[in-house]
Amino acid sequence: QDALDAGARLLARARREGVKVVHVVNDGGEGTPYDIRAEIGAIHPSVAPLDGEPVVVKKAPNAFVGTDLDRHVDAAGHTDLVLAGFMTHMCVAFTAQGAFLRGNRPTVVADACATRALPVAGTELDARQVHHSALATIADLYGVVVPSQKEIS
Repeated sequence: QDALDAGARLLARARREGVKVVHVVNDGGEGTPYDIRAEIGAIHPSVAPLDGEPVVVKKAPNAFVGTDLDRHVDAAGHTDLVLAGFMTHMCVAFTAQGAFLRGNRPTVVADACATRALPVAGTELDARQVHHSALATIADLYGVVVPSQKEIS
């Protein structure tokens, strides 16, 4: 919930400042937790698109793969991108990487992202560990990580 609230604040700021907003949703297929036709896979109402805000439907963690996100980004006329969303270790990290590899400069807003606990090598990393590990990977090469939208000028 904290990440949703932070995402809603970030989105409200972007809209106030006239920034082009592009929403991305993952379609994992009917009956999956990523079924965009069902409530479980839909964009949460607190960060839902307004009329005129494009929605990119993706099937891979990197939102640039197999979509027209690149055209939306290029049409905005900037190389800088601000990313937020779920899950930090998967879609956020791989989209930041994809942006970097195509010459963009991604900034990830840490408090507007979240993830889940994951099992690894006979143990389980809690969601906070997974979140921070993903952010560290992004910050090491692919982009800038800021704690909250307050650090974006």
